[in-house]
Amino acid sequence: MTDPLAHRRTAVHERTVEGFGTVRVLPLDPATDAEVVHGWVTQERARFWGMLDADRARVQEIYEYVDSLSTHHAYLIHHEDRPAALFQTYQPEHDPVGECYQVRPGDFGIHLMIGPVLGDPVPGWTGTLLSVFLGHVLADPARLRLVAEPDARNDRAIARLIRTGFTPGPEIQLPHKRARLLFLDRADFTGAG
Repeated sequence: MTDPLAHRRTAVHERTVEGFGTVRVLPLDPATDAEVVHGWVTQERARFWGMLDADRARVQEIYEYVDSLSTHHAYLIHHEDRPAALFQTYQPEHDPVGECYQVRPGDFGIHLMIGPVLGDPVPGWTGTLLSVFLGHVLADPARLRLVAEPDARNDRAIARLIRTGFTPGPEIQLPHKRARLLFLDRADFTGAG
């Protein structure tokens, strides 16, 4: 479904990828985007996101809380004005993950969820969306290392991050999940999907 208001929002990052199209990184609007995000996080494929039983109001409430923080941010990624992925960023020292490893200056955390593909599969879909988002995140020279902590059982997410250049770290116990830490030094990011 095309988001008719997507072109009216100010993107924090935009990139046109040859053979793929235009990818825009938009700050998530909790009220406007709750319906789309609810549709994604309540699908079985998103079980590791931890919101399978959440209703639309709860999803909006969660993202209103995230939006109220100066240390955590959520973004809806659009491909050709269609919602395609949900990404979140956070400062590890202000997150429970920061209690589970030695946070270094310049560490910056990410969460990602690719939305369901509409229509025929697009070659390089996940890698391209992830690459554009990481390019946005690493545009800030103060961000020296990215940190991800997917559910330790989420083999697909872990494998995708490793293919992107992340290095696996230890498993950690967070309040809501057993997670695998993964790290990407900015010098190791090639921008390829």
